Amino acid sequence: MAIEYILLVGPILILISIAIARFSDNLGVPTMLLFLGIGMLAGSEGPGGIHFDDPALAQSIGIIALVFILFAGGLDTNWSQVRPAVWQASSLATLGVFLTTLAVGAFLSILLNFSLMNGLLLGAIVSSTDAAAVFSVLRSRNISLRGQLKPLLELESGSNDPTAIFLTIGLIHLLTDANSSVGSLALHFIFQMGLGAAFGYGLGKAMVFILNRLKLAYEGIYPVFSLAFAALVYGATASIGGSGFLAVYIAGLVASNSEFVHKKSLLRFFDGLAWLSQIAMFVTLGLLVFPSQIIPIMGLGLLVSGFLMLVARPLSVFISLSLSKFRWREKAFISWVGLRGAVPIVLATFPLLAGLPDARLMFNLVFFIVLTSALFQGWSVPIAARVFKVDAPPELKRRYPLEFSPVEGVDTELVDLIVPYNSPAAGKPIVELGMPPDSLIVLVSRDESFLVPSGGTVLQEGDTVLVLVNKNNLPQVRSVLAKQKPDDEL
Repeated sequence: MAIEYILLVGPILILISIAIARFSDNLGVPTMLLFLGIGMLAGSEGPGGIHFDDPALAQSIGIIALVFILFAGGLDTNWSQVRPAVWQASSLATLGVFLTTLAVGAFLSILLNFSLMNGLLLGAIVSSTDAAAVFSVLRSRNISLRGQLKPLLELESGSNDPTAIFLTIGLIHLLTDANSSVGSLALHFIFQMGLGAAFGYGLGKAMVFILNRLKLAYEGIYPVFSLAFAALVYGATASIGGSGFLAVYIAGLVASNSEFVHKKSLLRFFDGLAWLSQIAMFVTLGLLVFPSQIIPIMGLGLLVSGFLMLVARPLSVFISLSLSKFRWREKAFISWVGLRGAVPIVLATFPLLAGLPDARLMFNLVFFIVLTSALFQGWSVPIAARVFKVDAPPELKRRYPLEFSPVEGVDTELVDLIVPYNSPAAGKPIVELGMPPDSLIVLVSRDESFLVPSGGTVLQEGDTVLVLVNKNNLPQVRSVLAKQKPDDEL
């Protein structure tokens, strides 16, 4: 294919995907489903007529895209929010994936006459929830959930891919190599996950250290450095047998909870890169599908998809979280948000490349399962939150007309604080508040408008103030604004 043709068709598909994604929230359809549909329409059996039947290339594009999606997901994860849900998410990401694999494998082998190993392989391929799908649905649709549900779902989806990948590759080895054993695979799993976690943490710390000491003359080089470093984390870990996907997610998580130069601009850069990666990955996987091969397996696909959504996923969730404090309503909601996306389709290319019997059947089944997951689960997540009574009032993220980027050696940050009702600060000019040294109120948000304050600006109850403050003085600033008026003043 000529390069000018690629540079013509590729951007057109991306621009169409962006245009359609713009209206996806109104339609209530997950963006991944639209991107897959665009790929199918552009494919050899669609109006586009682009012939694409290269599983190896599709797998490579999928892996590269997942590296940046997981790194961006880690960067956008607040450790203080997800920390209480770490053990529950870890249980879902390991035990939950194993239980889903076993349940689907048993269903296929007992009721649908699959061989046990092929059933387990298909179960492993569809066992993990998809980070791109979960991040997209929960964040783009601004779904607010009670307690630790949202951090748990995002942390689970970002950390369970390595287990599914390991199981898929391990089962393929068992099918193709007579010398492989379950015991050796179990030891390799522990080694792979441990190495991935260690490399992810260490390289994440190294990235922050280097970023704060680069002192580059051109700000545009920082995104290039970060992009290369994210790829390095995956490549270095995977090349010595560790879990590259786990490493890259943990590296992003470590970086997100550290201070480094140009942090906000890098967050925006990787957010855009994650969207580009999603579009490229889903469109490519859509191109790889032949719709004429999907139609004959729709009945079988509905059976497997229904079992996965209604039996296997709930079973794995309730067992994995049996020791947690989550109520049955919350567990039921977690079960429903078991969205399948690009990862299962990418994993379904592994049997194709290994030349296993029925590999094309597995690929088509997995693709159909992903479609049904998006259709029945993706759009209904807000409804499920209301049905199970786990929804919360939407959190309105306030946007300010100024930003602050921390600089090495300056222990200062920009924080937004609310002047609460009954606060002694209300009704006083800023100059009389007694603010500590190295602190300055730089902006006041009031009634959907912004005020640039002076010393004589009088604060009101409910104002949101942006304070530039030395971190050591932040508790004192909070105390000035938040303490209550004495009873005799009420």
